[in-house]
Amino acid sequence: MDKPRKIIIDTDPGQDDAAAILLALASPGQLDVLGLTIVAGNVPLSYTSRNARIVCELAGRSDIAVYEGALKPLERPQVTAEHVHGTTGLDGAILPEPTMPVQPLHAVDFLIDTLRREEPGTVTVCTLGPLTNLALALQKAPDIASRVQELVMMGGGFFEGGNITPAAEFNIYVDPQAADIVFRSGMPITMLPLDVTHQLLTTKARVARIAALGSDVSRAVTGWLEFFERFDEEKYGSDGGPLHDPSVIAYLLKPDLFSGRHCNVEIETRSDLTVGMTVVDWWRVSGRKANATVLRHVDADGFFDLLIDRLGRL
Repeated sequence: MDKPRKIIIDTDPGQDDAAAILLALASPGQLDVLGLTIVAGNVPLSYTSRNARIVCELAGRSDIAVYEGALKPLERPQVTAEHVHGTTGLDGAILPEPTMPVQPLHAVDFLIDTLRREEPGTVTVCTLGPLTNLALALQKAPDIASRVQELVMMGGGFFEGGNITPAAEFNIYVDPQAADIVFRSGMPITMLPLDVTHQLLTTKARVARIAALGSDVSRAVTGWLEFFERFDEEKYGSDGGPLHDPSVIAYLLKPDLFSGRHCNVEIETRSDLTVGMTVVDWWRVSGRKANATVLRHVDADGFFDLLIDRLGRL
């Protein structure tokens, strides 16, 4: 049997990040979570760090190492999303305050040290939030780009446009300069944009299946999803909201659920109108070199079957 894939999850929990972390921790036969690196994003760092530890303890995994990283974007003023995630970022379920510690090492140094220590091409970085921590690591240690097995990231959008501005998806918009550094780094990138995640709707029937698991984990996830989806239901007029971040972990567990193509992606960093846009050369008209695999289609029922099965194991 293959050894579990070594991953670092860089995250800014949020309810959908929490579901992604749970999906990874519920899959120890396939994924070896080396640590969580935390970034400000959906809510400020003090909350995202707290939330990551709450989720680890909920999963019974207080042994997971949590490292705090960037407090703010590289250049732009901080933008957060309490209007979606609530004040804490995990509104919707009341859980105990975490007792597990934050590690003394900075997230950026953990990323660098781990990628230098492990064999080249054996560690996958999974980003669920703004790319600030990874960009800072690349600025400090450019050699790590060639050591990353794959960056699998939730971010961007093309055919779906944006969700924080007409052109930009939240994770990229928050720190477009960081995203630009990452996309120019040469590391292998797989991008799960809004084009995929908007197909993964938390319909009433799907949430009911999670609730029916009847565990502490399922009760928390159900509460989070019911809170989180209200914003998108109002915006899109849909049955449920898109479940963005677990798509990253699902791709690692069952890549055959997804399809896309290798193409060039550039990040808009200057325009007031379109800053944070992921300019995807889907039709290969620019002549620019492909630098990312951009996923566009997903088997949504297969995704939720996987998520519900794994949540049932916690």
